[in-house]
Amino acid sequence: MTGGDGAAPDLGKALDDALAKPRRRIPRGGLVTGGVVIALVAAMGFTVLGLGVADNAVANYDASSWMWSRAKSEIARVNGLTGRVDTRVEVNQAQNHSMQVTQTDRFLILRDLTTGQVSSLDLATLQVMATTRTTSGLGVSIAMRDDAAFVVDAPQGIVRQLDPRSLVPIGEPVRYPPGIAGGTFDGTGRLWVAVPSEGTVSAITPAPLPSAPADPLPTGAALVGVSNPGTGGSGGGVGPALVKTVTVADPSHDLAVTTLDDGVAVLDRTSGALTTVRGEREHKVVLSLPGIGLVPPRTNGAQVPVTVADGRHVLVVGDGGPVAQFVVPGEGDQLRPAVAWAGRFYCADDRTGTVSVFDEHGQLVDTIDVKGANGPLELEVRENYLFINAPNSSTARVVDDHGQVRVVDKYADDVLGDDPPKDPPKPPPVKEKVIGKPGAPRAVTATAGDKLARVSWRAADDNGAAITKYVVEGGPQPVEVGARQRSIEIPGLTNGETYRFSVHAVNGKGAGPVKRSNPVMPTADVPDPPASVTAEARPDGTVRVSWPAANGQGNRIAKYAVTSSTAGATAPAGETAKTELIVPAGDLDYGTQYAFTVVAVSDKGAASTPSAASDTVVPFTVPGKPLNIAAVAPDAAGTITVSWGVPADNGRPITGYAVTVGGRTVQTAGTSQTVTGLPAGQPATASVVAVNEAGEGPAATATATTIDVPTLTLGAATATSTAISVPMTVNTRGSATQCQVSLSGNGRTVASGWTTCGTITMAAWRAGTAYTYTVEARNNAGTVNGGAARGVNTAAVNGTVACNDSGGTYCDDGIGVYTGTRQVLAEALGDTPNGTGYGAWCKKAGSNIKAVQYNNNKASTWWVQITFKNKVGYIPFAWLNLNNGDNINGLPTCV
Repeated sequence: MTGGDGAAPDLGKALDDALAKPRRRIPRGGLVTGGVVIALVAAMGFTVLGLGVADNAVANYDASSWMWSRAKSEIARVNGLTGRVDTRVEVNQAQNHSMQVTQTDRFLILRDLTTGQVSSLDLATLQVMATTRTTSGLGVSIAMRDDAAFVVDAPQGIVRQLDPRSLVPIGEPVRYPPGIAGGTFDGTGRLWVAVPSEGTVSAITPAPLPSAPADPLPTGAALVGVSNPGTGGSGGGVGPALVKTVTVADPSHDLAVTTLDDGVAVLDRTSGALTTVRGEREHKVVLSLPGIGLVPPRTNGAQVPVTVADGRHVLVVGDGGPVAQFVVPGEGDQLRPAVAWAGRFYCADDRTGTVSVFDEHGQLVDTIDVKGANGPLELEVRENYLFINAPNSSTARVVDDHGQVRVVDKYADDVLGDDPPKDPPKPPPVKEKVIGKPGAPRAVTATAGDKLARVSWRAADDNGAAITKYVVEGGPQPVEVGARQRSIEIPGLTNGETYRFSVHAVNGKGAGPVKRSNPVMPTADVPDPPASVTAEARPDGTVRVSWPAANGQGNRIAKYAVTSSTAGATAPAGETAKTELIVPAGDLDYGTQYAFTVVAVSDKGAASTPSAASDTVVPFTVPGKPLNIAAVAPDAAGTITVSWGVPADNGRPITGYAVTVGGRTVQTAGTSQTVTGLPAGQPATASVVAVNEAGEGPAATATATTIDVPTLTLGAATATSTAISVPMTVNTRGSATQCQVSLSGNGRTVASGWTTCGTITMAAWRAGTAYTYTVEARNNAGTVNGGAARGVNTAAVNGTVACNDSGGTYCDDGIGVYTGTRQVLAEALGDTPNGTGYGAWCKKAGSNIKAVQYNNNKASTWWVQITFKNKVGYIPFAWLNLNNGDNINGLPTCV
């Protein structure tokens, strides 16, 4: 069936019958995240196949999880108990897109990172309840627990509750500085958000879900500054509450959040400290980490695994500190954060598609091989099972609380037909890193404010080991900041004094060289910030940030400093004397959301406070070069087939591919193309480019030689009295080839039929005879002959008439020769005397003749063809002795 309102009455009745619950109508609605302009669209196209409606309603409350498949553009529900797929939902226009899947027992929300499209499904009916668009790319995320849903806009620092039935906001948003991190629920229903710029983590509780969903927002509506969006029950009114804020780090440290069963753990990635917050109890443990630590979004149990991808270390931390540590086998740094589940720790390696399993003592107890994963592995604990999804392939795994692993086929043919697409090739081996201390930060700049200064810099080269922090000196005391916090404010300065700051990077190998800033003098005489800032992502990969001229409060504005914010990070974007800045292509990550703030700097060197954040943009440019391109010549004339892997979309969905061969271009939406009409036996080079909103990306090329007609070389034929063998050598020219021999002799021509080339042996029909033969070879490109007819002679066999009556008269009249193979007077040609010799041409079955004592009691049903009185005649083999040892099988069978 296809998800839509038309099926609602039957689906709802089935749900009522299955669950014995009252029905409640769920209309469609719309969503806007704070700071992001969106537009309602028609319902995302879904095709649902699998269980019946009543079964589906019940199965939805079983232990199950929905898993995304990029190549198939499907989301499949996997039953944890059986490891089988019971329902698959095809999502139109999402093939090869990255998808964020957020689910509860009742609702499923999908966010397409490639397009920004968000859809909410009622899992009881598998209806699309609401569909809308957000800004595409990484930055906005969805969090859900029970009936509470939140959209977390990390670049803008806005957290807003949604009604999952309509995707309409509930109440006012919770606002933070730009560049927040986290945004997941703990086991008690609190949503935890970290604010790296403040060094804090805070908890948000959702408002109750209204009894009825609100009407959808108008198309194109924006929520920035709107206090009562929509006209129905959930817009405005009671909203989410900020119930707790805890300081867990110094400002501008990198923070990573993992929610717990009863609180949150925050890893200060700059200092290595892990702070847990459970109720009113806060506990900090300082860890000795060999690099940048990672934690999973959610941790089950009391122990938190901290993963350092560089070096493949995992440190398991309890309330009292580290309780176990281990190294994950393998090489490379493509480790996912270790996930705690049922007393074990699961460490996924995206490069190899394996999950290493360790017990609570740090001993390796199992390795789960997700064959054909070919990309990221997504681990999530749900409904007392660990689900391991490989979105780039057809496979997944389910692990129960006893460690038993079940293999999942997400493309299970018993749910929906069609063959699965081919898995992409495995990535190349890891290149060995040359590791050293980091380089110096680049472009260290400082601006002065009222009793403060702002210092910004561009990233230092990590030289093979991830930068763990930067150290800024020159203020009242040294300040350590996170590797992703490269624009900070240093307070506590004295107006009128000159300050100059130095910055250096630190990685696992130590501290790098120092880079110094320009001198600045704090002052209270600061300009106003720009009144508003706008940002525009452009097809060439640049981003244009613009603003109106700031008020210098009597001083001239000398320059503007622009800072970018994304999820959990801030960094300088550049400085300019104009009222716009073009951020160069490649300075920002394509496909990632950014917002910008601007500081005005006067000719006195005084800087304003930062402006309000701009709108969110996603930098983009043309797609990357198609991956792993290969061309082959199939067994078809004038044809090659070229295939390739999906490249980086670089911030905008890939809309298709242009394949050019021999001056002709073909457009396709898939990742393979067959091109016909090419010259035979010639190299054909295919050029493939991916296309998105920005245009065509760089070309990948591959060459294949089309098949050609075979070449044929004949050897010398050989013959016996009964058969002729013709040897040949064939160059197939890339296509399966067959050969055929045509044999002519004694007025008759016979073809062998098309068969395997090599040596073709044909039965002769006359011994001692001159034959001619020709040879042909054919494949799908055409047929070739082996040249003019050649000759070969079959071996001669002679026979002598034998009739000995030892002086009697029985043999005096000779032996009869007939036109046929029976002794019938009407068919008699005459008699031939004893001792007469003839050429024996072939044999033919006939009447049984017995020579008795006159030829050694010889008897046979065979007759031999001879030439008698210039006519074809037959004489009984019983009366004709052959000179080949009297072997009748030495003669071919007459035809």
